[in-house]
Amino acid sequence: MSDVSNDLLHLLGERGFIHQCTDDQGLRQAFMAGQVTAYIGFDATADSLHVGHIQGLMLMRWLQRAGHKPLLLIGGATTRIGDPSFRDTSRPVLSSDVIAANIRGIKDAFHRFLGSDAQIVDNSDWLDGLGYLEFLSNVGRHFSVNRMLTFDAIRTKLEHSLSFLEFGYTLLQAYDFVELAKRYGCTLQVGGADQWANIINGVDLGRRNQVKTLYGLTMPLLTTSDGRKMGKSANGAVWLNADRLKPFDYWQFWRNVDDRDIGRFLALFTELPMDEVHRLAALEGAELNNAKVVLASEATRLAHGDDAANYAARGANAAFNNEIDSADLPTVTLGRAQHAAGITLGELAVLAGLCTSKSDARRLAAGGGLRLNGVAVLDADKSVNAEVGQVHLSAGRKRHVRIELGD
Repeated sequence: MSDVSNDLLHLLGERGFIHQCTDDQGLRQAFMAGQVTAYIGFDATADSLHVGHIQGLMLMRWLQRAGHKPLLLIGGATTRIGDPSFRDTSRPVLSSDVIAANIRGIKDAFHRFLGSDAQIVDNSDWLDGLGYLEFLSNVGRHFSVNRMLTFDAIRTKLEHSLSFLEFGYTLLQAYDFVELAKRYGCTLQVGGADQWANIINGVDLGRRNQVKTLYGLTMPLLTTSDGRKMGKSANGAVWLNADRLKPFDYWQFWRNVDDRDIGRFLALFTELPMDEVHRLAALEGAELNNAKVVLASEATRLAHGDDAANYAARGANAAFNNEIDSADLPTVTLGRAQHAAGITLGELAVLAGLCTSKSDARRLAAGGGLRLNGVAVLDADKSVNAEVGQVHLSAGRKRHVRIELGD
C-alpha cells in the first residue's frame, strides 16, 4: 500500500471528507490490516453525474491511492423507486431504455475518475429476481417501523406524502450492502450525510445476517458559501460529461467560485498536498485569482484530462485579453444557410450555449451583459449581419464563445 494508507482516516478528515463514521477505530484497523472494498452508489436518474457527485468520487480516489478497492453500485433497480431522503416530491418514473442510457453515461464519468478497471455493478442483478415474500422474511422482519419513522429523511417526507414504495427504499439499500458484502467482499459504504440512516440499516442488517463486519462513512452535504447546493449554477446542473457541458464551461465554473470556498474546494476537489492548499487559500486580493485558476485547471484535469484542462485555461486567458480570433476559445460553427437566412443575437446566444432561452438572452442583453465582438448589444432580437468569418460572443465578463460563420 502507498504512504497514503498510514492514517487514511486522518487524511480524509483533514481534507474535509468525513461527517460521520459508524466505527472510527474499527475502520482504521481494517484499513491498516489489508485491502478494503468500498462502495458508493448512484441511481441512474440522469445520463451524467454532476459536480455535486465529485466529493464521493474524490474520496474513492484517495481510497484507491491507499491500495483499497473502489466499487460503484448503480441503482438500475432502485432508480425505478426513488430515494426519499430529504425530498418533498417523488421522482418521475423512468423507462428501462432511459435508465440503460443513463447508466452508460454514469459509467463514463466513474471510469474517468477511477480508471477503466474500476468495478461497476448494478443492483438490478439481484433485486429484479427478489421475491416479495422472500424480501419480507429475510429483510423486513429485522426492522421496526417505529424506529424508521424517527429518521429525518422519512419524517421530512411524511410532511408531504410518502408512498410505501419509497418507504421500502431504505431497506433495499440495506439489502444492497449485504449483497455486496457476500458477492464482492465489500465492507465499507460511502455516502452523503443524508444517507446516514440508510447506511446504518445496512450495517445493522449485516450484523443480523452474520456477514463480515460492515462500516459506514458519510461526507458533509456540500453547499457553497452563499448557500447554494453544490452542483448547480445559474444555468442549471454542472455536468461531468462533455456532451452535456463543454470542458471550457466546466473550467469556468470552478474559476468563478466564491472566494470563501477556495481553500475548502482545493482540499476536496484536487489532489494537491495540503501545504499547497493552505498556501493558495491564504492568497489575497488579485493573487487569489491565481488560486482559482489552479482549482479550475486541476478540477478540469481530473474530469476531462490534461488536454481539455490546458485548452480551457488558454481559452479563458484569450477571452480575458479579448483575443477574439483565438483558436483556444470554445467554438460554434454556423452554416452559411443559417446565418444567410437571418439569425438574432438571442438565437445565437442560445445556439452557443450562453443562454438557456431567447427570454434569458433578452434579460442578459437588457442588463448590458451580452456582447458581440466586445460591444454591448442591448437588443437581443437584433439580427446578426456578418460575412463569412468569425465573431466573438460574450455573456458577462467570464463566458465567451467564438462563432465561425461558414461559407
